[in-house]
Amino acid sequence: QVQLVESGGGLVQPGGSLRLSCAASRSIVSIYTMGWYRQAPGKQRELVATVTLTSVNSIKYADFVEGRFTISRDTTKNTVYLQMNSLKPEDTAVYYCYGHMGPYDYWGQGTQVTVSS
Repeated sequence: QVQLVESGGGLVQPGGSLRLSCAASRSIVSIYTMGWYRQAPGKQRELVATVTLTSVNSIKYADFVEGRFTISRDTTKNTVYLQMNSLKPEDTAVYYCYGHMGPYDYWGQGTQVTVSS
């Protein structure tokens, strides 16, 4: 059983930065893929970034990231981070932590990110 708890959302100015955290209830080494999705009002949930925990970590970003975001992990804290820089109003969404292991998908409760002047 895996629980994912997110934090770090909030209100920031355009061009500002924010770091999201996702704490897992078990070792993230045991979770094959972890990452972040987001969902804006009236839109479908979309992938932001993932990291696959293999012998070499495979990291993927959505095109809209454009080099602005960085996904990372801290295995000692069972935590995955999303560092977001140069935020735009269109980044406003609920951001969800995601984990995948075997046939199972795990989701956090979501944290609101609002980018506005």
